Amino acid sequence: MPDNAPAGRSAPRSHALRGVDRTMERRRLTYENEVKRLVDAGFALVQRTGRLEPTVGDIVAEAGLSNQAFYKHFHSKDELLLAMLEEGILLLRSYIEHRVSSGSNPTERVRNWLWGILEQALSEQAAAATRPFVISRARLAERFPAEVKQAEDGLNAILRSEIESGIQAGELEASHPELDSQLLYKLAMGWVERQLITPSVDARAEADHLVAFALRGLSQAEPSPA
Repeated sequence: MPDNAPAGRSAPRSHALRGVDRTMERRRLTYENEVKRLVDAGFALVQRTGRLEPTVGDIVAEAGLSNQAFYKHFHSKDELLLAMLEEGILLLRSYIEHRVSSGSNPTERVRNWLWGILEQALSEQAAAATRPFVISRARLAERFPAEVKQAEDGLNAILRSEIESGIQAGELEASHPELDSQLLYKLAMGWVERQLITPSVDARAEADHLVAFALRGLSQAEPSPA
């Protein structure tokens, strides 16, 4: 930069460098489009087959791309499955946020959060979309623990926030909102997993009981140590 250039300002980019910027932007958009097509193809195959194990060949054929395009973006099929799991959790989070927002008070919003999770096993359409990911979640979490945890933390944060609001409003007696939200998340998702793999005849009644059980636990003061 010339000595007399104004402090804090960069020199103007040349026409050649602006051309590089445009080329890189076009390439970025192309890559984003390819990744979206691969992820969408994975979802389409899962919905048709009910399994989370489509082959790379099936995925690229569905996407209208090549094996070279696939491995340009993903080192393995599991990396694509992780991207699909993350996308699925983002969609679920958006649904949960909308459902929670309809509650008029923190207790009702906690109830709505719980039902939003449980409906993933109770609704036939949601169950068909959720089952393959639930079945493969443990394997993906073992391979990509940080990524899966980060995706799921977003769902848990919604519940934790409402528990904290309930405590502040005097509606809930929970003393450990972080731990409470984590345990309730595991309880609700554990029930969903069991229901999707081995369905219960009285699933709706079980879900009612689970929600009531959770709200009772959050509404009762922690007993004093003996």
